[in-house]
Amino acid sequence: MGMASVSEFDAAAPPSSDAARWRTLADRVLAGHEASRDEALAILDSSDEELLDLLAAAFRIRRAHFGTGVQLYFLVNAKSGICSEDCHYCSQSRISEAEIPRYPMLSREELLEGARAAHDRKAKTYCMVISGRSPRDRELEMIEAVVPEIKNRFPLRICACLGLLDPVQAARLKACGVDRVNHNLNTGERYHESICTTHTFSDRLRTMRVVREAGLELCSGGIVGMGERSEDMVAMALELRAMRVESIPVNFLIPIEGTRFSEHRALTPQRCLRALAMFRFTNPRSELRIAGGREVHLRSLQPLGLYAANSIFVGDYLTTKGQSPDADHRMIEDLGFRITRHESDGLSPGPLVPHERIDHE
Repeated sequence: MGMASVSEFDAAAPPSSDAARWRTLADRVLAGHEASRDEALAILDSSDEELLDLLAAAFRIRRAHFGTGVQLYFLVNAKSGICSEDCHYCSQSRISEAEIPRYPMLSREELLEGARAAHDRKAKTYCMVISGRSPRDRELEMIEAVVPEIKNRFPLRICACLGLLDPVQAARLKACGVDRVNHNLNTGERYHESICTTHTFSDRLRTMRVVREAGLELCSGGIVGMGERSEDMVAMALELRAMRVESIPVNFLIPIEGTRFSEHRALTPQRCLRALAMFRFTNPRSELRIAGGREVHLRSLQPLGLYAANSIFVGDYLTTKGQSPDADHRMIEDLGFRITRHESDGLSPGPLVPHERIDHE
């Protein structure tokens, strides 16, 4: 792929090598520079030949803020299907014909068993996700009842993904001990109507602000590979930066048969890695998680994703299977990284990627 049109970033870049260009940008970001729209687009439009240099530069930022630690998340699909929304990418939406399990809210015992599975898989955070536009009161009551019990039994942080929220609902989540709420933007504002018509981009931003005002941490990311332009992905990344989100999950579309987007199959491992690098450069201090579609689209290049990202899901996703926990643990160990369960873990210099060794010789 060719480079983006000439920008101030391109004109100022040292002509000597791609490695120097990306390293210079990484050092500027570490010094406090906020990567611009043009710089983010240049990352997405960079060539395959530059990819290792780009990842080496992204790793400088990742290592400075997160060391070589990898934080594991485990999610449970606490309510599946039965959704009123028409999200075109989702197998649980009202317009989906995908063959998936459909069931109401899990019981207290099932949610506790999910927490035990999260702990056994070395996860730091347990994510409870329900389908639907917004939580019903009895669903919220179940969360309120089970979260204190989970925290009493296991050293887990709790993330809840419950759809659109109002201030009262967010306050209830905060009061019962939920640490973080996930509410993804999914794409940039321009493209949102192409992926969903039953709620707006503004609706999602409103819920994010409600979560913030309730004093909860904010987890928000998106999906790559839905037919969006690079400009849409960058717009989302900059919106997330403006919201100062603590955690960004980057999903790669799994084109599930029976969904509106079942024919979207253009992603390559290289495109996915450039996307992760772009999110790291634009959101240097945010936890960056390789989420759904990791195994399908990164394939044998999965380990390279952790040079930009510092978190993955361990186990299965909402309606699709993931890699085995043992394989994930082994991948992290083989990289010379380590699983971390606390914020201060992992902040060590750690191994350098080959390009950085060359630079220092």
